[in-house]
Amino acid sequence: MGKDTRSPIAEFVVAENRSALVKAVRKETGLLVAFLFLGLIVIPVAIYVVGQSIFGEYGGQGYGQFFGELSGRIRSGDRVAWFLVLSPYLGWQTLRLMLFGWRLTSRRKKARV
Repeated sequence: MGKDTRSPIAEFVVAENRSALVKAVRKETGLLVAFLFLGLIVIPVAIYVVGQSIFGEYGGQGYGQFFGELSGRIRSGDRVAWFLVLSPYLGWQTLRLMLFGWRLTSRRKKARV
């Protein structure tokens, strides 16, 4: 039982698949981190600036209080705040899923013809 009977080719295929998996996980982690940065830093700044220009001065101590309230809601688990932060990543994944479905549908139509 202690002897490994895998061929060198099988070991190469397993190593190749593991390498592809590690590469995909790194890519997705990088995307998540980049979109979290966008959701945590860029979007709140944009919301504050647009809100201030449309509705006037924020009823508090400025951006610091606005961001403090938002981060407090995130830490408390408020679903709306988490949706705001994760919305860039969710939008990207939705776009990718739509493109995948579109490509899959077009392949099936080509296969029928």
